[in-house]
Amino acid sequence: MKKYTYNAKASDNKDKWLLVDAEGKILGRLASQIAARLRGKCNPLYTPHVDMGDSVVVINAEKILMTGRKLDQKNYYRHSGYTGGLKTITAKKLLEKRPEDVIRIAVRGMLPKNRLGRKLIKKLKVYAGASHPHEAQQPEALAI
Repeated sequence: MKKYTYNAKASDNKDKWLLVDAEGKILGRLASQIAARLRGKCNPLYTPHVDMGDSVVVINAEKILMTGRKLDQKNYYRHSGYTGGLKTITAKKLLEKRPEDVIRIAVRGMLPKNRLGRKLIKKLKVYAGASHPHEAQQPEALAI
């Protein structure tokens, strides 16, 4: 009698589409649950090195909440690659300018920092308003 552990393959994944409404949700708590869904941790066949997750569509990104004084104190950084090219923007200004990036950056920080993480972040679709172009995929509403 052989005893072995089953290793899932990417072809075993039945990719579902999930719809998350970010209105009134706290950023970090929402991002951690989205990251878990993207990795596939809710899947019984979860394997750490294989993409077993679902595609996630997030709507109403501009209505996300942050606790405490994070809107004024939290800074996002990016660098152009040139000397003196460090740019800083506060969470409040980024939420006004590009609210999709606030959620995308929070989720990306919770994913692996390797080629699997780069593949998983492509399965996250974030939209500022209530409409999205993924109706054809028939996303299921996810209650968070």
